[in-house]
Amino acid sequence: MAPSDTATDTIAAISTPTGRGGIGIVRLSGPQAASIASQLVRSHQPLEHAHARLAQVIDTREAAGAMQEAADVEAGQIDEALVTLFAGPNSYTSEDLVEIAAHGSPVVLELLLRRALEHGARLAEPGEFTQRAFLAGRLDLTQAEAVRDLIDAQTLTQARQAASQMGGALSRRAAPAKQSLVELIALLEAGIDFAEDDIDVTPQAEIARRIDEITPTLAALEASFARGRIVHDGLTLAIVGRPNVGKSSLFNRLVERDRAIVTASPGTTRDLVTERISLGGIPIELVDTAGFREGARELLEEAEQLGIRRSHEALADAALVLIVVDSTQPLTDEDQRLLAAVEGRPAIVALNKSDLVKGEAGSTGALRSGISGLAALPTSALTGDGIAELRERILSLATGGAAAEPGMLTNLRQHQAITTALAALADATKANAGSIPHEMILIDLYRGLWALDSLTGQTTSDDILNLIFSTFCIGK
Repeated sequence: MAPSDTATDTIAAISTPTGRGGIGIVRLSGPQAASIASQLVRSHQPLEHAHARLAQVIDTREAAGAMQEAADVEAGQIDEALVTLFAGPNSYTSEDLVEIAAHGSPVVLELLLRRALEHGARLAEPGEFTQRAFLAGRLDLTQAEAVRDLIDAQTLTQARQAASQMGGALSRRAAPAKQSLVELIALLEAGIDFAEDDIDVTPQAEIARRIDEITPTLAALEASFARGRIVHDGLTLAIVGRPNVGKSSLFNRLVERDRAIVTASPGTTRDLVTERISLGGIPIELVDTAGFREGARELLEEAEQLGIRRSHEALADAALVLIVVDSTQPLTDEDQRLLAAVEGRPAIVALNKSDLVKGEAGSTGALRSGISGLAALPTSALTGDGIAELRERILSLATGGAAAEPGMLTNLRQHQAITTALAALADATKANAGSIPHEMILIDLYRGLWALDSLTGQTTSDDILNLIFSTFCIGK
């Protein structure tokens, strides 16, 4: 994105989704936002900060095409609208910002936008309103990302997480570690720059102690990525197994509707069937696959062969795997091949059709004895027995047992910032232990600080100097 001059120009855009709706909003931001808006609508009251005004959307070119009198211009009214001015700096962008809420007709909204451009505004770039808020210091980068995440949220948990980030939860969590790092940098800078002014060189043990105090906070933040990434992105779970073990029935139970076709004939599912669900607020895409069966492939129909090939691809690509076996039968060679294929991967075994083996002592136990290293849960897609426990186990496996917490890392950029800061602190620790000069230690510390800046905002040299002079009595 490369706006021409964000300090002087006014931007405009339709801020509601494409298409028809009950309400549509055109937004303007910049020094001419109010004056341009006054030429798009007619209101009997002047615009006032944070007060909505009833107005008429007008098309004066149609009404004044024949030099009509002012009374005739009323014919140019297109729609009614509510117009709200948010005067800078008390607005989202810290500039004058106007929102015109009209009926959601694309014709009306496009008219408003076109006329705004004719009166001096330019079309906003994608995300430019939020970019201006960031450049004005209203948001840091994590908060700006959270705006996008809130818009894209598909579950209530994702929306809550994004709202928390918009409120600065991640920045606040990282801020104490960053402040301690800035204080350490200021301490070393003061010892170097003012060595002749009775400022002692910081002892090696003190540097080590301060770094050791910063590291655990950042390490805990880095660990939050395990759950934060899952909440943000979700994951895919492939349901695999031999034909006719009840994969599609379990899929429908988890989806809570008849999404996949179920028959008593083996090989009914020929292609992948996918559906997105939410477990504990975690978006999970379920993939129902064609039944795995090896052997005389020439005896299989071409469609089933293609389905099995796609099943292998889904098995390889999925983050989680649910292997379904028939608890009324002993484990087959194909079952064993599937169990071997997921060795070392996050997987669960569903001992399906458990309703048919109740009373047959030891049937499920015998199956479990042949399954090592994986959780095996009795389930019945027919009765629903064990489905709740299966959901809980899937959720636990998806999150790795990590608990929800405020201020989690939710994307790779944030995670890289924290891992870079931790690596820089580790390098500073080694340099300090090796009695390397403080100037070299500062290189590592600044590298860690710049990484944290990408989360909480930039630290300037003035920030360091102000801390030096406020912390130490250097009045000479």
